[in-house]
Amino acid sequence: QVQLVESGGGLVQPGGSLRLSCAASGSYFNIYAMGWYRQTPGKQRELVAAISSGGSIDYADSVKGRFTISRDGAKNTVSLQMNSLKPEDTAVYYCNARHIFTGSMSWGQGTQVTVSS
Repeated sequence: QVQLVESGGGLVQPGGSLRLSCAASGSYFNIYAMGWYRQTPGKQRELVAAISSGGSIDYADSVKGRFTISRDGAKNTVSLQMNSLKPEDTAVYYCNARHIFTGSMSWGQGTQVTVSS
């Protein structure tokens, strides 16, 4: 099972930018679809962005045009560039890896993103 470690969260003013990174341990990074989810208290975890092993990308409507997901197979990392941040983007962000054959999923520990003036 792949191990995931996120970094890059923090406090930013509205309109600002943050970049989240997720490092995956182990081999065969290219057989995992990767994604970023977020969760706020009392709400279900929601998909923010996903990138398949082949590079296909999906975004939640709420972040289209502002967030960009990317993956680096050489470094076993997936990143989320977040621009034009809004207070409603405040959440704990989780990195996710889904095995493309078995469907098994792994989660990172989460990183807090707070957008506030």
